[in-house]
Amino acid sequence: MMTISLCMIVRNEEAVLERCLRSACDIADEIVIVDTGSTDETKEIARRYTDRIYDFEWTDDFAAARNFSFDQATMDYILWLDADDYFLPEDRERLLRLKRQLDPAIDGVTMPYKVDFDEYGNCRLSIRRVRLVKRSRRYRWEGAVHEDLVLVDPHLVSCDIAVVHGKDGKRGDKSRNLNIYRRLAADGKEWSKRDVRHYALELRLHGLYDEAIRQYNRYLGFEGVTEGERIDIYMELAECHFHLGDHESELHYVLKTFLYDTPRSPACCRLGYYFLKTKRLHQAIFWYQLAAGLPKPADPWAADGEALRTWVPHAQLGQCYYELGQYELSHRHNTIALRYRPGDPTITSNLKLLERKMAQRQRHVSE
Repeated sequence: MMTISLCMIVRNEEAVLERCLRSACDIADEIVIVDTGSTDETKEIARRYTDRIYDFEWTDDFAAARNFSFDQATMDYILWLDADDYFLPEDRERLLRLKRQLDPAIDGVTMPYKVDFDEYGNCRLSIRRVRLVKRSRRYRWEGAVHEDLVLVDPHLVSCDIAVVHGKDGKRGDKSRNLNIYRRLAADGKEWSKRDVRHYALELRLHGLYDEAIRQYNRYLGFEGVTEGERIDIYMELAECHFHLGDHESELHYVLKTFLYDTPRSPACCRLGYYFLKTKRLHQAIFWYQLAAGLPKPADPWAADGEALRTWVPHAQLGQCYYELGQYELSHRHNTIALRYRPGDPTITSNLKLLERKMAQRQRHVSE
């Protein structure tokens, strides 16, 4: 059976660290905690689970801190988590089974990372990350922000053991990552392709859409941009143009995604919304119906916005059919949406309104 080092970098994580360590402590044979300057009870909580706690001077470089944490590991494989990540009980048990069964020829294991949930527990976004790696391969992290593991000729396997990202309500410094990138630019740092991609992301998240568009187009000028990456970038460009009110460019980039794959639910929902808002309801219905019938993307590395292929298109179909006066169809789709969001006040209110409308119509027919 393989052995596992859990490696983490932390700073002021007293609100979430215990949840993470409690969920993973029986998986790990050792726990390595690298603290980058906590001023709260983070270290005290960590000491309940390990004595392998190291101080690391923060240098605005997440990759440097993660590489330091990996350097302290001594077991066969390294599992990395952030303090606000954790395993649900069923996934912890599945990981323990994997630990007993994993072929030692495997260099790494990819796992889904569930990063966002709605208030009803539906996962709104899941991405796949390499989460467990063989220590002897000495894989390294790159990137001051949004750091990535650089894997050279890895023998990887994929599993469905999920890591959950649990928000803790901390406000923190929302501009931290953007400010790091701006300091790197001011220092004359040479930008890699991944730096440009993540800088564009930070600009978009901060509502700096014009500059984000410039950086996304700069990214597309690099060699080696994959088709999957182009799909993601075109959708992010579409969002930027949507917020700028440039809907012609928004549609242009949505439609460009169809050059590289069959339509995906985010593109279909964006087209549906465009036609809904312009009162072209039959076109909107076409795209929302397509979105509601799509499976997960075939590309295992593609981000999966589950809401956009489940309750969202059904709720929007409910609105389309309501505006067309087709109350029974509207009721049907609102009912489906409610299965994913039980008790949602808007959907519940819609259903009550539709039931009244259908009853009034029935009385009118009877008369």
